[in-house]
Amino acid sequence: MSVPTDRSFTTPQDARAAGRNPVPEAAPDPEAAPGPADVLRSTLRRQALGVAVITVPGPAGFTATSFTSVSLHPALVSFYLGASASAAPAVLAAERFAAHLLAPRHAGLAEKFARSGIDRFAGTDWRPGAGNVPLLEGVSAWLTARITLRRPIGDHLLVVGEVEAGATRAAEPALLHHDGAFARSAPL
Repeated sequence: MSVPTDRSFTTPQDARAAGRNPVPEAAPDPEAAPGPADVLRSTLRRQALGVAVITVPGPAGFTATSFTSVSLHPALVSFYLGASASAAPAVLAAERFAAHLLAPRHAGLAEKFARSGIDRFAGTDWRPGAGNVPLLEGVSAWLTARITLRRPIGDHLLVVGEVEAGATRAAEPALLHHDGAFARSAPL
């Protein structure tokens, strides 16, 4: 009787007859298949994203890397916010928001508005804009928008707004977030 080789086992009985474990132990895979959320998180760490601070009346605000344009006609912008974020109740109650685009010199401001459990406006230069929306002083650019859509999506809240006003300062590099840290943009 011939004994099958490891590669030719066709049944568990063949493996046992050869003195082998019918279910070979898998070697630990150093790159075990992560779940979809881990894959998404790991992949998006490779993407450089612009950094904005979103503010709403209250005052309340937070740092966002999800701020983006949606449409030019009408002029629409959007952002996402975690549904359990500390600013979520204020965003849900707001009629308007402001988005403040930041430069590398604003990294401290971005870090401050990313922290939980603090008064993000304490020691921050700002003034109330239309509808009491806080406008941060000295940022690279800002705009205000009237909220036209709020929609829960997964564990986040999508907010879309129609642009009402804004201003920009002299051109300067953008503050980016890449691979878990702040970075600056530079032309190639």
